[in-house]
Amino acid sequence: MDAGGQLFSVDPLERHAARGHGAVTSMAAGSDVIVLGTSRGWLVRHDFAFEDAAHDLDLGGGRSGDHAVHRVFLDPGGKHCVATVVHPGGAETYYHHARWPRPKLLPRLRGLLVNAVAWNRQSITEASTKEVILGTESGQIFEMAVDEADKREKYVKPLFELAEQREGIKALQMETAVVGNSTRYYVMAVTPTRLYSFTGIGSLETVFASYSNRAVHFMELPGEIPNSELHFFIKQRRAKHFGWLSGSEGSIYLGLMTACLLLDLLLGVEFKVAYNKRGVGQSYEAMPNELSEFQSVVSPSSSGDENFVENKGFFDYSKLGDPSIKPRSFALSEFHFLLLVGDKIKVVNRISQRIVEELVVDNTPETSRGIIGLCSDASTGLFYAYDENSIFQVSTSDEGRDMWQVYLDMNDYAAALSHCRNPFQRDQVYLVQADAAFAAKEYYIAASFYAKINYVLSFEEISLKFISIGEQDALRTFLLRRLDNLTKDDKMQITMISTWATELYLDKINRLLLEDSTVTTTNAAAEPNSSEYHSIVNEFRAFLSDSKDVLDEATTMRLLESYGRVDELVYFARLKEQYEIVVHHYIQQGEARKALEVLQRHNVPVDLVYKFAPDLIMLDAYETVESWMMARNKLNPGKLIPAMMRYVSEPHAKNETHEVIKYLEFCVKDLENEDPGVHNLLLSLYAKKDDEAQLLQFLDTKFGKAQTNGPDFFYDPKYALRLCLQEKRMRACVRIYSMMSMHEEAVALALKVDLELAKAEADKVEDDEELRKKLWLKVAKHVIEQEKGVKRENIKKAIEFLSETNNLLKIEDILPFFPDFVLIDDFKEEICKSLKDYNSQIEQLKQEMDDATRGADNIRSDIGALAQRYTVIDREQDCGVCRRKILTVGGLHQVGRSYTSVGHMAPFYVFPCGHAFHANCLIAHVTRCSNQMQAERILDLQKRLSLMDRKAAAKDNGGSTNGESIMSTTPVDKLRSQLDDAVASECPFCGDMMIKEISQPFILPQESEEKASWEIKPQPVAQKILPMTMSI
Repeated sequence: MDAGGQLFSVDPLERHAARGHGAVTSMAAGSDVIVLGTSRGWLVRHDFAFEDAAHDLDLGGGRSGDHAVHRVFLDPGGKHCVATVVHPGGAETYYHHARWPRPKLLPRLRGLLVNAVAWNRQSITEASTKEVILGTESGQIFEMAVDEADKREKYVKPLFELAEQREGIKALQMETAVVGNSTRYYVMAVTPTRLYSFTGIGSLETVFASYSNRAVHFMELPGEIPNSELHFFIKQRRAKHFGWLSGSEGSIYLGLMTACLLLDLLLGVEFKVAYNKRGVGQSYEAMPNELSEFQSVVSPSSSGDENFVENKGFFDYSKLGDPSIKPRSFALSEFHFLLLVGDKIKVVNRISQRIVEELVVDNTPETSRGIIGLCSDASTGLFYAYDENSIFQVSTSDEGRDMWQVYLDMNDYAAALSHCRNPFQRDQVYLVQADAAFAAKEYYIAASFYAKINYVLSFEEISLKFISIGEQDALRTFLLRRLDNLTKDDKMQITMISTWATELYLDKINRLLLEDSTVTTTNAAAEPNSSEYHSIVNEFRAFLSDSKDVLDEATTMRLLESYGRVDELVYFARLKEQYEIVVHHYIQQGEARKALEVLQRHNVPVDLVYKFAPDLIMLDAYETVESWMMARNKLNPGKLIPAMMRYVSEPHAKNETHEVIKYLEFCVKDLENEDPGVHNLLLSLYAKKDDEAQLLQFLDTKFGKAQTNGPDFFYDPKYALRLCLQEKRMRACVRIYSMMSMHEEAVALALKVDLELAKAEADKVEDDEELRKKLWLKVAKHVIEQEKGVKRENIKKAIEFLSETNNLLKIEDILPFFPDFVLIDDFKEEICKSLKDYNSQIEQLKQEMDDATRGADNIRSDIGALAQRYTVIDREQDCGVCRRKILTVGGLHQVGRSYTSVGHMAPFYVFPCGHAFHANCLIAHVTRCSNQMQAERILDLQKRLSLMDRKAAAKDNGGSTNGESIMSTTPVDKLRSQLDDAVASECPFCGDMMIKEISQPFILPQESEEKASWEIKPQPVAQKILPMTMSI
């Protein structure tokens, strides 16, 4: 056992407990309160929670003579007290509440010697006792209730009386449980030789009344000792087990409250625990039939077996050492019971029934007649011993610390584990269990227990135990269970153990294969029919699935490969998402569909699809292409071209569906793929087919029509032309020439294939009349030269051909194609028709020339009229910009000498609308209202014109005449004409320039300063101080 000091200790608590009121005769305790009864009829109350609250009560009432307190009883809360006093006149019973200054006599119990009281621990309150059961020396049982506020008992009524064997009732205990809307009562009563049990639902009166017509259940232990004690061990206000110190001379009767009682108690707090059939302590929801089965055990209507205790046993007094000495008193703890033997308290383990300690009470025997008895406080878990003068406290110090060892010694492993306090203790329990199973050759059970050991035995030692006896299966079980007990932090150990377990699994599988003589060890052979083989393989696969994250991938795969377990290798590769290995395996097995199912998973890299595409399409072209089509845009068809080329290179039956063409058509039409490689491959496959219809349809389809300004086709036309020429697909070649705008080559080739095709190709040219005529001439030449034998037929066809050209060709265009000796009579009609057409065209041209001549004459007359045009300006006419007189003399800078001089007046412009402007003003206005580019052009013209003016002035000073300057056409005149066009093409007030000014703001950004100058700013007002007159 663990070394932790004494479990129990005894110390003096009060040396003069009676406080001079006589000798102590009886004692009771509850909630740290002790009440003593004395030989002089006093109640001495010790409240250790409130030391100053102690007070003494005289139950003698001033009577003379002996009136000792026979028994005193205290409820678990320490508030309610019942005491019986014996005096010459008889016995009296008193009730006292902790708040009362004096006790209250219970007159209805006068003359009855009360030996026992049972409190209802579940119902009692500080203000009321609720129902209380009392047992008397005459064998009667009464029910009583007292309310503190009433200052008297509510009722006292008899419940039961022992009739068969009249003995005094020495002790009572009561337990209750709420079942539905009713209360179930469990009552135990003891006499010196019997233990009676009562149970039922309803009130106490109903329960005991039911025994009027049925036998009372009891157990009898004959003996001559008059003493008898009954104690319950109470935990959380519920009775767990009991002990009866009977009047027999040989033993103490012990037991646990039955499963039925505990079930009902737990039902009262809405918690259900299954016992008996399902194993003690396993949680479950009780079914109605199970509940009724349990309740029937203690039901009043049952067969009469009301013994609600289990695990009953006896403690023989002979184990105390001296059989002649009998215990005088008795107390019960959770794991032990205390026996008062002489002046010693012997502590006996309730489970092992061994004496674990012996306590000596220092009771000064020279002044005392010895320890009278033991008493327990169920609320605090303390025990007390008392003699005539003193109280001794018996304390516990973790009395359950060694219980794991006690249960372990008794081979009760479950109970031992439940009482272990640390991992080392649990290891000890597991070790004993494992060693026992190992010794019994139950190796699998031993392995499970060994796996739970962490400290007392090393992993290596345990492994060697199984290896030494050749138990590989048990070793595997040990490793698997050990993995279950490891934490996530033990990564390295988990990996090592998992790898070892993997090898043990593989070894087991191979051993099973060797044992089966009907199959070989190769994976391709038939599997054994052994159910054990299939079971271990399934178990191994489950292990791989559970351990995939902790097993080293490379090591595990090498192990699986070395043992030849290909199926498991593929299974593990799938778990580790090594799909390349999985797909490769299925391809080797010829299972294309399974390989494709793997590749279709969302987490499989698409590169694997491209990698295995050549093998898969050769293995099963239909399934492979269907898989590709299901993937839609997830695949790049361009990367599948090598696989498709491999498939195309193999011969195929004529009536076989070409899977590659099917997939390429899907890509081009449904997916609208634009990859030139895809289109080129599809075109090459069409070209190799016997029927040219699909090829021509493909060439006619404009696949880029969905795009804005997209190309009409995505294949390489040069490659297509070369391929079609190679495969002798002439019609396709004609189409390709036409798409490449090589119309002459198209017509030339079409003439070799089909005349109608040539005509159609010649007619396709619409934007080039000359080329179109040239093409038709080629066709005409071919038509004329086609049949040289029958001349008239040939001439007739040629004339009919002219009508098909829509007057593009005339008879004279095709005459050179005929021989020189052809008679003209054959062309008479067509030649006449042609001459008439030429005559009408000549007349039309003549009419157009006359119209043109008249138009020229009109223009010349208009020009002459314009030279004589003038306008009259009023003397008071103002400039539209500067508002000065137009006819102002001097004062304005001339733009250039090239302007026509009007005396000394400044140059000006006059518009037909009547508006007039100075030249400089008009230029400035137009420049300001024009865009930047136009303004810069005007300023540039003005600058160049100014420079030429200065040069002209220099020439005047050198002797040149003004008349020569004016009459000659010079660059100055050209610049002035350009400037006039720029600034005077329209009136700025009446033309488009004025309309455009509507969108401009009234105030331009550069006029912001002028705008600000017009703002009206508020003038500062001087503050006026108004005088205030104050009158007093």
